[in-house]
Amino acid sequence: MNNLPGNILPFQDRLKEHGVMPLKPSSISTLQVNIGYRCNLLCRHCHVNASPERTEVMNSETMQHCLNALKAGGMTTLDITGGAPEMNPDLPWFLETARSILPEGDIMVRTNLAILVSGEKYRRFPELFRKHRITLIASLPCYTRETVDRQRGEGTFDRSIAALKILNTLGYGKEMNGPELNLVFNPAGPMLPAEQKALETDYREQLRKRFQIEFSNLFTITNMPISRFRDELEQKEMYLDYMNLLSRNFNPCALNNLMCRSTISVGWDGTMYDCDFNQMLNIPLQAPTPKHISEFNRDLLENRTIALDDHCYGCTAGSGSSCTGSLL
Repeated sequence: MNNLPGNILPFQDRLKEHGVMPLKPSSISTLQVNIGYRCNLLCRHCHVNASPERTEVMNSETMQHCLNALKAGGMTTLDITGGAPEMNPDLPWFLETARSILPEGDIMVRTNLAILVSGEKYRRFPELFRKHRITLIASLPCYTRETVDRQRGEGTFDRSIAALKILNTLGYGKEMNGPELNLVFNPAGPMLPAEQKALETDYREQLRKRFQIEFSNLFTITNMPISRFRDELEQKEMYLDYMNLLSRNFNPCALNNLMCRSTISVGWDGTMYDCDFNQMLNIPLQAPTPKHISEFNRDLLENRTIALDDHCYGCTAGSGSSCTGSLL
């Protein structure tokens, strides 16, 4: 990132103050795979810049390389994201094969919910997810129609609620030992998320009271100052104010749990990154680490130096933020 005011210390220098440079992985337990930037929605806060017009979709050959790495790498979690993963035609095969490799591991799919009721083509996925014991990470940035539709497009809230009810009928978020249904909250603007547990209680009360909907957990994720959200901040001349907010709330206690320390991110074309956010900014892995998932090497990846930039303040502000919510 460029043109930050002098009162914001570059992120690398902030870590030097705390004696954690260079930043290194702790282990690799999660393979996060972005199987395409195509999406049925056009959300204001999307750090992927996903939309119906995007054409980048992972092919089956690259998926096979990911499966090979999953099998060889000793990882326990596969995290499938997008765009809308359901729009990749090879997702059913990918899930079935991944489950055979990770019979007891955690396989997660990040869904925007609305797509699950957006035509017969996608209505099969709730049953498919249940069959393969998929953990769902479902975006629902608020429990009110006005806020969700403002962020994600008119009618999105009602479709999301309809999808949640279908998932509940399949046991998602309801059964004691059933599949997990985790919701994701993003702030509606340039602010930090509220405390995760308190917000989860609020969500649970509101969704239960108004719609008889149950879920497993709520994850709060800070809006990252990149891509579409950064464009909006700059248009409103709020970008530097937001970076100041993130910098002022830097929390060194979040550093041990940063997702880049336990995750490898794979782009739709098989290129590997330290995290999903670096992927969107095209910040590559540092040499001599292999660049493509077909060259996966656990030893080299676990001993790499993690590439950093000032957007990393988004993961270390307040209670910290990762793809599975608060870090503290």
